[in-house]
Amino acid sequence: MKTQTFLMMLAGVLLLAACQNKPKQNEQTAEEPAVKIWTAEQAQAWGDEHGWLRGCNFNPSTAINQLETWQAETFDPETIDRELGWAADIGLNCMRVYLHHVAWEVDKQGLKDRMNQYLDIADSHGIKTIFVFFDDCWNATYQAGKQPEPKPGVHNSGWVRDPGDLLHEQPELITTLETYVKDVLTSFKDDQRIVMWDLYNEPGNSGYGNKSMPLLEQVFEWGWEIRPSQPLSVGVWNLSLSDLNKFQVENSDIITYHNYEGPEKHQAAIDSLKAYNRPMVCTEYMARRNNSLFQNIMPILKKENIGAINWGLVAGKSNTKYAWNEPIPDGSEPPLWFHEIFHPDGTPYSQEEVDLIKSLTLEE
Repeated sequence: MKTQTFLMMLAGVLLLAACQNKPKQNEQTAEEPAVKIWTAEQAQAWGDEHGWLRGCNFNPSTAINQLETWQAETFDPETIDRELGWAADIGLNCMRVYLHHVAWEVDKQGLKDRMNQYLDIADSHGIKTIFVFFDDCWNATYQAGKQPEPKPGVHNSGWVRDPGDLLHEQPELITTLETYVKDVLTSFKDDQRIVMWDLYNEPGNSGYGNKSMPLLEQVFEWGWEIRPSQPLSVGVWNLSLSDLNKFQVENSDIITYHNYEGPEKHQAAIDSLKAYNRPMVCTEYMARRNNSLFQNIMPILKKENIGAINWGLVAGKSNTKYAWNEPIPDGSEPPLWFHEIFHPDGTPYSQEEVDLIKSLTLEE
């Protein structure tokens, strides 16, 4: 989604880590009440139950960011229903959807009610949901209320981090974040419409590096305290973040990752992550400019039985049809869409792509 230095190969530090003993979190003592991390057998049972997940990172085309998606004033069930219908029509069965702690902070029950409404809509289309809590990408500051208008031709001009710089400026925010995560997890811990919890998107992005480690460690601890019936995971995305990568893969119930590279490098990443012997979901891929395409990546993911969650469903206010670092200031149509499958009226960006997706999904 966010940088051009995405996970390419993890064969070095990650493969070494996989060959080591199980992490301490798996070691039970008399003082520890319950298993924190799933066993490989539990993870495989989850994979067998859910089969091949395929879908998109989804926010409705009428929302510029997570807050506009979830705040009461701009929550848009009609658009959500329409656009998830288009996804179901081409055989997609899973969406990855970002939350934000500010939407909870200003309207705790309201957010959970809207989450439930979203889940009802998705479920009516046969679509499972991956919810994402924290995120180190894009704009560092944010506020409740009316969100900014898109900057013409700028990729994700209004997307916001969570918690972003605020946690470093106000360390006491950690108490709010803990209450938020535990409240949401407790409310939906046995909800079969949710297939997985993605605790933290791309920790270490935006130059944070290991500054993100304390929150990463904390959010896993909070997740283990609630221990929902769904798996907990944080995806690896950048080879250079070795400390974060090691912690993420050793503490996730299932292995998730991002890769926006072509087929050879993507396959190399898959091969290195197989060492963990757990189900895998690619929670971000497909950037046409980078030769990460439905045509050359989705068949690999299906063959390997790896969940295939591309970035973007319908072109809209997020502007992710534009490339990361190639703004078009007049807002004119990019010569090649970076992400997204559909125009706002539901017509495909590429009929060839949609035909390929349907050929892989509708035979399932």
